Amino acid sequence: MRKNEAVISPDRWIVQVFSAKSAAEGGIVRRKITDVERLIGRERFFFEVRRRGFRVVENAGQFVIFCNRQPVHMRE
Repeated sequence: MRKNEAVISPDRWIVQVFSAKSAAEGGIVRRKITDVERLIGRERFFFEVRRRGFRVVENAGQFVIFCNRQPVHMRE
């Protein structure tokens, strides 16, 4: 890690993700999987998503979080 790189606590990261304008409005947010794993870990991440009743999908190195309780339908 570089000296200039700011380190954020897992709790602060969670607050920032789920208080983003898109999340607060019931939209979607996406985060790099590598960032999630490095900053809070998959287990904690999935716990926080489930706790809120949200859904998450994984694609192309990203987690896409649907910040609402609506069903998610996959179309081909």
